[in-house]
Amino acid sequence: MNYRHLGRTGIRVSELSFGSWVTFKNQVDVKAAVEIMSAAYDAGVNFFDNAEVYASGKSEEVMGAALKKLNWRRGSYLATTKFFWGLHDGVNERNTLNRKRLIEGINGSLARLQLEYVDVIYCHRPDKTTPIEETVWAMHNIIEWGKAIYWGTSEWAADEIVAAIQIAEKHHLHKPVTEQPEYNLFQRKRFEKEYARLFKDYGYGSTTWSPLASGMLTGKYLKGIPKDSRAALKGYDWLHESITDKDRLAKVRALQPIAKELGCTLSQISLAWCLKNPNVSTVITGASRVEQLHENMKAADVASKLTPDVLEKIDQAFGVTKEDDED
Repeated sequence: MNYRHLGRTGIRVSELSFGSWVTFKNQVDVKAAVEIMSAAYDAGVNFFDNAEVYASGKSEEVMGAALKKLNWRRGSYLATTKFFWGLHDGVNERNTLNRKRLIEGINGSLARLQLEYVDVIYCHRPDKTTPIEETVWAMHNIIEWGKAIYWGTSEWAADEIVAAIQIAEKHHLHKPVTEQPEYNLFQRKRFEKEYARLFKDYGYGSTTWSPLASGMLTGKYLKGIPKDSRAALKGYDWLHESITDKDRLAKVRALQPIAKELGCTLSQISLAWCLKNPNVSTVITGASRVEQLHENMKAADVASKLTPDVLEKIDQAFGVTKEDDED
């Protein structure tokens, strides 16, 4: 496993990491979580991602119970969580980053995770109604209290992130250090264009999610929706439009011969493609079975095979031109 610095921070994260979104509680119980997380840890993964909203808090409970059973040395791994949507419908408890919500959020997450602190906390989405100053101060305080080590953003606009950084610098507060954006072969413009200044001027880190586009890039939806896939889960109907899109399916099919030529799976080449971007700190992977985890981990070996010629072929398969890259 290779390790990369999380932006300009001193910590290093495994270039492939593990996240619990969709799977924990919905597809994975504590016993399975122990097995998958153990396999990931043994493969060198040291970054484990979660959020209070995943499975309405149950994902954190599953991970917390698994961590207790695994009994790893706390300094040997990084755990994260995120706040925004909340778990209740109260006026100050949902879709907000106000001070009250953030402080109550971290206390609830630590209880569910059975941890004294988490390594990174994220503002899961921007809050247009709470002043950024209030959010920055609250995140700073949480870190000062020792309940988190670093904080970051997820799916914030670049100008919102810059505003938060500047407020923190002005008041000598802990500033956000990393973004958690969607980044994959279908979703690349924001990461590569809008965030370019963040990486260059601020050394911002990135812990990218959905590298397989909710399973689309595994190829498993080429012949319909498998009964054991996340798209078949209750509440994930919103995935159907994208995974049945004929244009997207055609691009996945065009990727198949390239993967075959490299002797790897569609999942591995798609993960490896993400790794080739030097602005990626870690690629968050998911798995509901140990076998999936092992397959994903092999992507690190595939990355070295992605020469400029191969990357150009991939761009062609997805309809990306040099003019697009220069926009």
